[in-house]
Amino acid sequence: MIPRIYIPADSGALALGAGKVARAIEKELKERGVEAKIVRNGSRGAYFLEPMVEVATANGRVAYGPVKPSDVKSMFDSGFLTGGHHKRWLGAPDKIPFFAKQIRLTFARCGINDPLSLEAYKSLGGLKGLQNAVAMTPADIVKQVTESGLRGRGGAGFPTGIKWKTVLDTTAEQKYIVCNADEGDSATFADRMIMEGDPFVLIEGMAIAGIATGATKGFVYIRSEYPHAVATMNKAVAIARKAGVLGLNVLGSPNAFDMEIRVGAGAYVCGEETSLLNSLEGKRGVVRAKPPLPAIQGLFGKPTVINNVISLASVPIIMDKGAVYYKDFGLGRSRGTIPIQIAGNVKNGGLFETAFGLTLGEIVDDIGGGTATGRPVKAVQVGGPLGAYFPRALFDTPFDYEEFAKRDGLIGHAGITVFDDTADMLKQARFAMEFCAIESCGKCTPCRIGSTRGMEVLDKVASGIETEKNLALVTDLCNTMKFGSLCALGGFTPYPVMSSITHFPEDFKPAPARVAAE
Repeated sequence: MIPRIYIPADSGALALGAGKVARAIEKELKERGVEAKIVRNGSRGAYFLEPMVEVATANGRVAYGPVKPSDVKSMFDSGFLTGGHHKRWLGAPDKIPFFAKQIRLTFARCGINDPLSLEAYKSLGGLKGLQNAVAMTPADIVKQVTESGLRGRGGAGFPTGIKWKTVLDTTAEQKYIVCNADEGDSATFADRMIMEGDPFVLIEGMAIAGIATGATKGFVYIRSEYPHAVATMNKAVAIARKAGVLGLNVLGSPNAFDMEIRVGAGAYVCGEETSLLNSLEGKRGVVRAKPPLPAIQGLFGKPTVINNVISLASVPIIMDKGAVYYKDFGLGRSRGTIPIQIAGNVKNGGLFETAFGLTLGEIVDDIGGGTATGRPVKAVQVGGPLGAYFPRALFDTPFDYEEFAKRDGLIGHAGITVFDDTADMLKQARFAMEFCAIESCGKCTPCRIGSTRGMEVLDKVASGIETEKNLALVTDLCNTMKFGSLCALGGFTPYPVMSSITHFPEDFKPAPARVAAE
């Protein structure tokens, strides 16, 4: 049997040297005159172990990592092709603690096989959900998705089934499915991992959404910073179309659905659904006022489902295993699993998919392993650059939409950024205002002007000028931005600012007092 070696082509793994490792392995095979099949898979998501190389042996797959090019020769000398022990030996991937603790539904296939092999996808259970969907009525598909409890994984947590039903019930000669892959939040990489590591699950989810709502055309809007994802998705769409997964007769059924990949131009605000629609239409990416809702009047004025990558990629498992199976995971109104992305100053950074309900402390301390520097954790920002900063006193908060909202936080796209005790929370609050000022589309005054004034006032606080008065002014500004902004960019910027002021008041004291406290 020809040995099979799996080396990630995921851009995160490539950034850590996976390409160099692949070339070193190819060179070693050639020099030794050994024949082997190299498969460029996606990443399983443990970036602290990347580049993680796997070899298929008679006793199953064996992983090694993090592998450096300089390790390759000694790995071969140690019997790498048969799973021999080496200092980089990790054993069976499924037994590695980081993976063994996970509940992988959406990411069940990610990082396992060639992302562009439709046969490999089907051998691991792919297309079963779509096969079930083409045999059902649109209303029954929508009902199953609704009953599963699936909510938007892009950040808002809106029930997916309700959005689909609105589009289904709206009469129009043309409807659209738009996938929001403009993943711009800090510490988020789940969308990219799916598109690079398991693109057919997204295509399958979009096709199901199309059949469920009567939409015959779909678009995936990918941020320009993801060239590998763009290339992989374009290839996967072509493969799916050729195989009859997309086209006039999806899987041989009377249902028509096709899709295209579109690339954004680097605007953070285009992650907001109406700005995204404007961009897709070739217009400037500015926020639209609601109503009308995109579900009624969206892309080109037609009824449009706009869902995040993870929302759509979660649909195939629901259509395969059923609503009850999916809903059995989770907590409260947060059902199913959530791909938590752990980043920042953390020992074990990566993607961890599990059911809703783990506490923030369990995620940061047990799974993340604490800080990479070994210093105490000071703050954790959940939900990207517009998420609240939580201190250790709030680490008992369960990972659940409503539980975070109770504590003035938000889950967002489930990105977690860890900071140690050297972080200056006044600087972090100022950064939030600066980020909003730079990324604002400029359409509404609270966001455009409020963020700029917010920077100026926080600069005065940093200089010790009328601290109490200026902190009161920041609070008032935040209140105006939260309730007066047209979209979440201006509306959520107050979360990092106010949480910093509330939970870390010592960082906002006048300079002499701060020095004395230190």
